[in-house]
Formats: sequence, C-alpha cells, structure tokens
Amino acid sequence: MEQRRLWTRDFVLAFLVNLTMSLTFYLLMTSMAGYAIERFGAADSVAGLASSGFIIGALIARVFAGKYLDFIGRRRMILGALVVFVACAALYVPLTGVWAVIAVRVVHGIAFGAGNTAVMAAVQTIIPPARRAEGTGYFGTSTTLATAVGPFLAVVLAQQLGYAAMFLACAVFSVAGLVMALGLRLPERTPTEEERADRWRLTLTSIMDLGALRIASVMLLTGMAYSIVLAFLATHTAQLGAPDAASAFFILFALVMLAARLLVGRIQDRHGDDVVMYPIFALFTLGLVLIALADSGWMIVVAAVPMGLGFGSLFPSAQAIAVTVTAPHRVGLAISTFFIMLDLGTGLGPVVLGTLVPRLGLSGVYLICAGLVVLAAGVYYLFHGRSRGGRPGTRG
Repeated sequence: MEQRRLWTRDFVLAFLVNLTMSLTFYLLMTSMAGYAIERFGAADSVAGLASSGFIIGALIARVFAGKYLDFIGRRRMILGALVVFVACAALYVPLTGVWAVIAVRVVHGIAFGAGNTAVMAAVQTIIPPARRAEGTGYFGTSTTLATAVGPFLAVVLAQQLGYAAMFLACAVFSVAGLVMALGLRLPERTPTEEERADRWRLTLTSIMDLGALRIASVMLLTGMAYSIVLAFLATHTAQLGAPDAASAFFILFALVMLAARLLVGRIQDRHGDDVVMYPIFALFTLGLVLIALADSGWMIVVAAVPMGLGFGSLFPSAQAIAVTVTAPHRVGLAISTFFIMLDLGTGLGPVVLGTLVPRLGLSGVYLICAGLVVLAAGVYYLFHGRSRGGRPGTRG
C-alpha cells in the first residue's frame, strides 16, 4: 500500500516549489511589456521582447536540461535555478535600460527552463506508475493556481502599489521556493558509462526524446492556439465593449481547470488515453469557436467552461502520455521535449498568428486556432490514438 501513496512529503514540497516558480512566471509574463513601455518608453516590439525574452531563455535551457539533468543532479538543478530566480527578481528595479531588463529576462527564463524541467522530471519518479495520470493532474494544479493568482496579483500590485512591489513579490515567492526546495529529498539517477562517454556529444536524440516528440507535437499546435487567448483576449473583450469579461474568463477558466484536473487523471489511468483525449480536443475547439463568435461579454465568460475542461485537462493528460511512452532513463529528456514544443508553440503563436489579425480580425484568428486544435486531434490519432491510446494496460 505504501508504494501507492501519492501525497508524500516530497510530492507536496515539489508541488509548492513548482507553485512558487509558476507564480513568478505568470506575474512577470502578464506585466513586463507594460513595465517596459511605462518605465522606458519602449516600442511595442521591444516591449513584447521584454515579455517573451523569458520564453526564449526557457527554450534555450530546455534544449540542454534534459540531457544534463542526471549529470548535474535534479535537486542541485532546482536549487541553482531558484538562486538565480531570487537574483533576477532583485535586479529588475535598479536596472536603468530596457535592454538590460531583456537580458535579465532571458537569464531568468533559462533558470525557469532548467528548474521547471528538473522538478517535473523529479516528481514523475515519485508518482506511483499506476497513478501516473492522476498524480500528474494533481501536480499540475500547482500551475493552475498560478495561472489564476499570478495575473491577478500582477494587475493589483502594479496598479495599486507599483511595479517595485510586484518585483518584491516575485523575490518573496522565489525565496520561499528556495527554502522549500532545500527540504526536498529526490531520487537521483546515475548516468551509465555509455552516457558519460557521450556527455559532450550533442545529437537530436541526445537532447530530445523522439517517442515523446510525437505527443509533444500536439502541444506545439495547441500551445499556439492557447497563446492567442493569453495574448489577445483582453483586446478582444475591450473591442466588444466588455473589458471586465477577460478577468472573469480567466478566473472561471482556472476554477474549471482545477476541478477537471482532480478527476481526469483517474479516468485516464483506468480507461485509457482516448477516453479523455478526444473529448478534450472537442471541448477546446468549442471554447475557441465560442470566443470567435462572441458578440457580448457573457459569451466570452461562458467559453471559459469548455476551455477550462479542454486545454486545462490537455496539459497533464498529454504529459502523462509523454512519460509513459518513454524509457525510465529518458524521462528527463521526455519532459524537456514536451515543454520545448509547448513553449515553442506559446512563443510562436502571437508572432505568427498575430500577423493575421489586421487581415482577418480577432474572430477570424480564433477560428483558425480552433482549426489548429482539430489538426492536433488528427496528429494525436496518427501518432498515438490509433495504436495505444485506447488500452490502459499498454500505457508505458
């Protein structure tokens, strides 16, 4: 029975560490563009880089974090990342140039990419295999909470107390995460002699797991679709004359996502991947269509329900698949591959699809995003659903 325990001391500590890192991520992603414009008078393109520089850094780190995770050590990588988190949070206020801020954003992102990869890989080693999807879903609620609380705190702190207070909050979260990480006891893996011999050899298979890449390609497409919700929903609701609908959407979205993650993992573990994945794609598509067709604020808020059930459940469900189709000694690579594709989609979405807004309008772009999710469902069927998605006994 002990082997089936999920909520162990280290699982809870890892949960809290991930929560503090994610809170810092969402606090800054929501506010850095506005900070760059207000403090430095930056152009929109430069302000966007002040926000997305974090994603660029995270992508750089994830390319290498999976390969070198076991050489450095999971606990050591988490602690090192959080030390950098504290330093970066303290540097934002005294910096006097926007490009210096962007440089710190990239370094901060590198720390996040390394630390997040390490904590995600580490927690998979302490989740009982028979409860993989359930445990991943529960753990993912730490990120869910951050998606709701982080943007809210960013707006309140920046408007009421100023950006310095927001950066102070990031420092406090980072210090709290570092203190809790000091108490983590994580199983470490010793690299084999063959892995040591190839330590400095970089090939595609040494920095990415090709098995996980199949399901990760689904996250590339869906990440692009969701990024448009993050980047343009506030603009969309303002154009509809209902600016408050965006904040209501994200609150309801987070609540629905939290509830879904508490249930979907158990269903997936017991009945197989297809039982949850195809409804997830359908609900995600429905949510995007509702946003595209909305002509009032209440329709945007209603769309939060299928969006929360859809995209909110997709992340942990797909991550569980990525881990279970991967050999145990390549879990670190599988996690980094998964997030590389998700981050790539999230970063490319506003840039690529954003260029279509002047021509198609936001409603048209949201319909294209719905098409991307349908395409992602087809990719899932091709790479996983038609072979192993319906049989829980063959997962892993």
